[in-house]
Amino acid sequence: MRPHKLMFVLPNLFTVSSILCGFYAMILCAGQPGPAQFNQAALSILFAMFFDGFDGRVARLTRTQSDFGMQLDSLADVISFGAAPALLVYKWALEPLGFLGLFLSFAFAACGALRLARFNVLAMRSPQGGGGSFFVGLPIPLAAGVLVSMIIAHHAATAGEALEDSARGPVAVASTLLALLMVSTVRYRTFKDLRLSRRSALVLMLVLASGVVIGTRFHPAYVLVAYSFAYLAFGLVESAFLVRNRLVARKVRTGASAAAVLEEEEDDDALDDEDEQKVA
Repeated sequence: MRPHKLMFVLPNLFTVSSILCGFYAMILCAGQPGPAQFNQAALSILFAMFFDGFDGRVARLTRTQSDFGMQLDSLADVISFGAAPALLVYKWALEPLGFLGLFLSFAFAACGALRLARFNVLAMRSPQGGGGSFFVGLPIPLAAGVLVSMIIAHHAATAGEALEDSARGPVAVASTLLALLMVSTVRYRTFKDLRLSRRSALVLMLVLASGVVIGTRFHPAYVLVAYSFAYLAFGLVESAFLVRNRLVARKVRTGASAAAVLEEEEDDDALDDEDEQKVA
């Protein structure tokens, strides 16, 4: 086999490694796992995020992008960031809630699959191939990242204790919100068009400095939670401003159209007056 053809295998190896991490996380959640197994499963999903983040970049660097790779990546995401986190959060927090916990964990996996299907359709229709400036809806790897960051932070903060019953309700609410954000039309930045400038460097330094402060004053495991929720909040705020700007622009266009119609009516009335004067 020619070396050039072997290059097509390289990005797919990253994708398959992501599937392996997700599958291993589900194995750890089987049976009656303890806090240590939950933490290991969350770390495994984090490794899956690492492999998922590099398969596309490797494909672009080696110029081996293909429809096969895109479909394989979507299937891997369903396993590693849909089924695996759903099972993990069910075993970690939602199982005592009975059918409600089962339904909420299933909703996370189902909404993730729906979000991936919509992304694939938009990617096929877009000339950019889904590589624009915004994601439509929260990406499923980031939704999974929020869940696993909470699990890792809880394990580190409590030294491996089980989740308290009082915390199961907030976890259920967080899981539901993440599922809804995945199928929503809230726009989240891809940061693919980010260019190095003085402003972007300042923002990056502030982000890193905030992470250092959180890690030193509280706990290093809280840094990932803070970054995850900051990204969620940034997308919601930015989408709110986009909607506001669109409403303002629509009102301006409506006002301009109404003014144009009124002006035309006044011109018609003036012409009618002139005709009546000529007849008289």
